[in-house]
Amino acid sequence: MHAETSTGACQPDIAAVAEVCHRRDALLILDCVTSLGGLPVQVDAWGVDVAYGASQKCLSAPPGLAPITVSPRAEERLRTRRSPVTSFYLDLSLLDKYWSEKPTYHHTASISLAYALREALRLVEEEGLSARFARHQRNAERLWGGLEALGLSLLVPPTHRLPSLSTPVLPAGLDDAGLRRSLLQDFNIEIAGGFGPLAGKVWRIGLMGYSSRAENVITLLGALAELLKTK
Repeated sequence: MHAETSTGACQPDIAAVAEVCHRRDALLILDCVTSLGGLPVQVDAWGVDVAYGASQKCLSAPPGLAPITVSPRAEERLRTRRSPVTSFYLDLSLLDKYWSEKPTYHHTASISLAYALREALRLVEEEGLSARFARHQRNAERLWGGLEALGLSLLVPPTHRLPSLSTPVLPAGLDDAGLRRSLLQDFNIEIAGGFGPLAGKVWRIGLMGYSSRAENVITLLGALAELLKTK
């Protein structure tokens, strides 16, 4: 998991994980759903065998597509496997044939989503990856500083924080659901609550792709300051 969205944590050293996997003759599959387009994803340099993302997060395209890359090492493992793939949906060998020079039917691709993803990638290229990554980091740091000024500490230490998703810790006694409901009803701002053991203990605030903007951060911090005064 490169970018973990229930905690807001980023795995800082994928290359080291890949080295351990390869030493054991294992494949490294990397989830880049919340990182692709928002922070560096260096598949080849890190030695990742399979990586996949999503169209709707930091790429800011409509949901429904999952970009994927498969290394020659992983392709060879697929071709030499001794047992058939049991899931049609996740059969990469069939998907390989689908995109080959002699296509074999696997599914009907959504052409409109492909055009939408192409436009999103054009905007990424227009902005430039370095500028895009810097924008996500800059706005995340603006958010972190503002949250701390409001008395909300961050769950994840700075060295492991995601610029695309932040998790402020809620003080004891704060009405998690009530505050998020007021944010939505009074200010038209939606943020998510915590999952599992973190339910009611953290918020999850996304700053992804087009939404990673200074005006969004400033608007949210102003709304939170107003609401926290009355709680």
